[in-house]
Amino acid sequence: MTVARTAGIAAWIAAAFCATPLSSADYETGARPHPAYASGIPAGACTDPGVLRFITGRFEYKAANYIRQNLSIYEIGKMQLSRYEPFNDYMSSVQREYCVASATLTDGSRRPLLYVIETPWGFAGVGRNIEFCIPGLDPWYVYGDSCDSLR
Repeated sequence: MTVARTAGIAAWIAAAFCATPLSSADYETGARPHPAYASGIPAGACTDPGVLRFITGRFEYKAANYIRQNLSIYEIGKMQLSRYEPFNDYMSSVQREYCVASATLTDGSRRPLLYVIETPWGFAGVGRNIEFCIPGLDPWYVYGDSCDSLR
């Protein structure tokens, strides 16, 4: 009886270690991450007047209080989606739209404007977050060299 019992326990242990995990916990059969893409996606929130209004207002505040320059955004044009990261239960519950535009400043210069719109964001996941950067006007490199983290 002892030999049979030992063999039974050994078989049970071998089965436990060699068993495949359940499909619900299996990495291979779970949800796959979707790559970020921009082709075929309309500009969407990149052209939203509310987003552009937020950027111009916030830039005016930052120019006056942080970089100490009398600058404003006069016009934003050529808005386009550069990268799109959709909702994905596996990787992220936040949708990100990376946008590129051309900003004309009140000093007459034209500079690229890079911004990202994250949805849902804010208190309890309600609302959206907008981060933006103009290369050359980010003296502390908050968004990296030439605003690379928003590309």
